[in-house]
Order: sequence, then structure tokens, then C-alpha cells
Amino acid sequence: MSQPPKKILIIKPGAIGDLLHISPALRALKEHLPDAHIDIMVGSRATKCLFEHNPYIRRVLHFDRKGDHRRLSAFAALWHEVQSEQYDLVINFQRSTFKVWLLVMAAFPCRVLVYHKTRHRRVHAVVNHLETLVPLGIDVKSADLNLELHIGADDTQFATEQISTAGRDGKPLIALNLGASNRIKCWAPQSFAQLGDRLAGELGAGIILVGGPDELDLAELVMDAALVKPLNLVGKMSLTQLGAVLHRCRLLVSGDTGPLHLATAVGTRVIALFGAIDPARTGPVGSGHIVISHPEIPCVPCNDKKCSHTPSLECMTLITVDEVAAAAKNMLCEDR
Repeated sequence: MSQPPKKILIIKPGAIGDLLHISPALRALKEHLPDAHIDIMVGSRATKCLFEHNPYIRRVLHFDRKGDHRRLSAFAALWHEVQSEQYDLVINFQRSTFKVWLLVMAAFPCRVLVYHKTRHRRVHAVVNHLETLVPLGIDVKSADLNLELHIGADDTQFATEQISTAGRDGKPLIALNLGASNRIKCWAPQSFAQLGDRLAGELGAGIILVGGPDELDLAELVMDAALVKPLNLVGKMSLTQLGAVLHRCRLLVSGDTGPLHLATAVGTRVIALFGAIDPARTGPVGSGHIVISHPEIPCVPCNDKKCSHTPSLECMTLITVDEVAAAAKNMLCEDR
């Protein structure tokens, strides 16, 4: 009988949501192999913080093929770093990238498990990633599917200071995430502005705008249109600082994108605005969340990068301020 692995490397150079979707797999792996040292390799310096406080992870590496490791010398240094660790198990969650396979080869001889994205079943990405661990004897069917994000004391202090300085203490906080990896997933800035005004006026909520540096233009449009000016934190936070802010919020309203999964990972409920994408694959994990979508549109679901439907982006424009506001009120009333 072979010995259980003692040093494990997990490779997942993906986006925010993709990385959080493997957090149940990390938990299940550590529970099954409590004595193993588990390292993870992510795709950028910015996403390293998602695992720096994770109790299941010993060390966080990163492979930025378009930035830090674009030069051959930098890639070679990372290759030798992987080789020197002498891992006895590598779990490759990024099977389509040639250079990732070169890094896997640096760990040879070792056992390799490879993730296979399901094509013919409607299964959530969390379950799909967990299925990669089945050869280790892990019972995927009984695994806890909830996402995890562990944040540091500095992140918590940042959130406290931002909310206090803006005079939001004592108010029910609602975060609005404006952007997404593709703008076809975005709700209109004018709709977000109207929603914020409604929730501030009718519920006395403190509204916080969140998002990344690429969404500054969306935040400007919302700020210009809003009658009650939100706290604008778009482009001003690291991912774990964002997680800490979301942890202080009663709920998040967001499209299908990373901050949606950050919120669920810190225990904050979400109202998920899904247009063309099927929420069965990437919808919010856990209880108490609401998905608003219009699957009656004939082209939904759709994974195209551009909308060819007429009228354009009808799947998002049919989501009204009234229905999102009603969902938010119901969620907040349930907490009383």
C-alpha cells in the first residue's frame, strides 16, 4: 500500500471566483490528510492574499505568465523552486496551459491529479473541483460545499476605519458590486444608483460601492446619478480588504463575478443578478442567497463574450430596480 502524500502542490492560476471555488477542496484535502503540507500556486500577486491566512495552506506561490514570469529566466527560477520542494502529489486545476504542465513536470517523479471541467452535466464548479480528489478516497458527496476566505487583522481594521470615517456605523450596510470580468454581465450603473437611493431612503441603509480598478468609470456614473451618495471604495482595496468590508455588510448585490463569491465566503448573503450565464454552474453557494434572472428569454443560458440578441442584453435589462429592491427588503426583514 502506497504512503499518503506528505507534500502537496495545488496549481490554480485563475480568477477570484475560480480560486474561491476550490476552497472546499482545500478543506476536504486537509481533513483527509491532516499531516500533509499543502502549497498553492495562484496566477498573480494580487490573488496571493486570498490564501495567506488560510489554515490549510503552508505556502502561497504565484505564476504570472503575462507579468512576473514572462521572461524565461523568471520562469526557470520558479521551475527550479518547484523542483526543489520535492512534492509527492500535484493537483493541476489548470490543465489547459502548456507552461503549467512544465511546472508540473518540475515536480516529477510524483503523483498527478488533473481537473476535468464537466461538459455534459449541470454541476456547480465547487462540486466539479471536489471531484478531482476522488482518487484520494475523499467522499465528495458528503463534503462541505461552503466557500472560505480567511482575512487578517489589518484587513478588519481597514474595514472598520473606512465605515466609521464615512459615518456608516449603526446603519445596515449594503454593498453594490458594479463590474464583472465581461461588461455583458453588468447591470446598468443608473439601475445601481436608483437601487442605492431606494435602499438608503426606505431602509436607512448605508450604501457602499465596491469593485476593482477597471470599474472606476462605472463608479463615477453611479456617483453622478445617485441622489444619496454612497461610500465609494471601488478600486481602493485589496481582495482581503474587500472581503473584510463585505463581512461587515448585511448583503451584497452583484452580477456573476468574483466579489459575489468573496461575499459568500465571508458569510454575507447576496442578491445575484444573472443574465445569460447559468447560475447552476457559478451561482452563489450556501443558503439564504437570492438569484434574480430571466430564463424565459430564448437565448438564455449563453456563454458568448458578445451579445448578438435583439434587443441587446435583454437578459440584464429585464432585471428591474423594483424586483431587486423587493428582494433586498425581504432579506433584511428576515434578519429582524
